[in-house]
Amino acid sequence: MRQLGSWVASAGVGFVRACVVAAVSMLVPAVWAAAVALGIWWGAGNPWSWVAPFMLVCVGTLALSRPVCRIVRFLVARWTATVIPAGYRQAGQVTRMSTGYWWNGFSYERTRRDALMDQRWRVRWSDPANWRDLRFTGIAPLTAGVVASLPPAGVAAAVLGLGRPEPAARLLGALGAVVAIASAPYAWRPIKPVAVRFLRPSPAMALADRVEELTAQRADTTVAQAAEIRRIERDLHDGAQARLVALGLSLATAGKLMESDPDQARALMRHAQAGATASLAELRGLIRGISPPVLSERGLVDAVRALALDIPLDVAVSADTPLRPDPPIESAVYFGIAELLTNAVRHAQASRAHISLTRDGTGIVAEVEDDGRGGADVRTGGGLAGLRRRLAVFDGTLEISSPPGGPTHVRMAVPCESL
Repeated sequence: MRQLGSWVASAGVGFVRACVVAAVSMLVPAVWAAAVALGIWWGAGNPWSWVAPFMLVCVGTLALSRPVCRIVRFLVARWTATVIPAGYRQAGQVTRMSTGYWWNGFSYERTRRDALMDQRWRVRWSDPANWRDLRFTGIAPLTAGVVASLPPAGVAAAVLGLGRPEPAARLLGALGAVVAIASAPYAWRPIKPVAVRFLRPSPAMALADRVEELTAQRADTTVAQAAEIRRIERDLHDGAQARLVALGLSLATAGKLMESDPDQARALMRHAQAGATASLAELRGLIRGISPPVLSERGLVDAVRALALDIPLDVAVSADTPLRPDPPIESAVYFGIAELLTNAVRHAQASRAHISLTRDGTGIVAEVEDDGRGGADVRTGGGLAGLRRRLAVFDGTLEISSPPGGPTHVRMAVPCESL
């Protein structure tokens, strides 16, 4: 009985999905049929009767191709959890020049509105994805659309046939009901392979997207490296360098006072020794900020455990051992975990945290969860946005789940062939 109820539910859901797929995939053919009907109504005797149907076909197909493809991607992702990248060309930034004109990457315009409008149309009509979408709108009705039309067509045949007294009509209606019931759970499913095959970006489009992504990553890496160099220079100038200069002055003064005022000289020597100790501590802290010795000596897992001991939280660490990714990836994951734990202390007001370090089929996965107040999100210019950019250099991903009230769960995944 339970299996029968499950099958009935599956048939009901399948029937609704098949109707949706049939309606979406048949939108463009419906425009074509309307154009044919308009031409027939206009009459073949008028030599200009083909103009209006032809314009209707062209405008309707071009206007509906991209919305239809977007709806299909949404339906496939919603029903099957299969994400098909759109691969559409993205517009660049519109910049105002010193002459007062606006440059949109193609031409100069007097106003920003005109520049954006011109850019939008140029990008839209020069996008290679237009041909892919037009091809899909012609293929989908003949493949997934025909199959998805079986359940609604069967229901229509059943309603029309079973309501008539003729035996042939009743037989046709019964056959339509059988076709509708039998095909309902499965008729919508061909839309997935058809969409995956014909809606995914072409190799040239994927390569262009990859080039743009790598260009952006290179720019982010350059900016991050410059900022890190400035930070190190500032720390050396304001900290260790100032102390070492003071240390040199103290030693020079102590040398001059050694014979005339030994007590004052010894006091200056003690002061210089304290300054040297403080300078050494600052240099060690700076080195740990660049590359923690425990990370290079004992590996990622032990470095994270040592980091957990220094954080004012109850931190539990679970990890696969041994786990030694490449040094750049190891450093990126370590400092990512350090930043997440710092956010948990400063912003989330958490009391406990859990760190998990595991490996999957392609690389390393680090998960950090805390019991703080939640509400963390990626803001432009924020720490999480910077962390996402640093991981993207290695094709890594950052996923955040932080509802208001908590808990906050962050997952970092970085591919690494050395594992």
